[in-house]
Amino acid sequence: MEKIPAAYTDDIKGAMSQGKTIEEAEANLIDAIHKLQKSEDVSSVIKEKEFIIKEAFA
Repeated sequence: MEKIPAAYTDDIKGAMSQGKTIEEAEANLIDAIHKLQKSEDVSSVIKEKEFIIKEAFA
């Protein structure tokens, strides 16, 4: 079974993503955060990439 790279954060409810690579999953997560919180300024959160949890799920 192929592992699917995924990224999520506990800091923003509902923010999760996946991609072909860990880097793509991270970029997709940042895009998801923007879509979830369009009205809020999340630029300071996005700059702090250590909040992102990245794992490959089987």
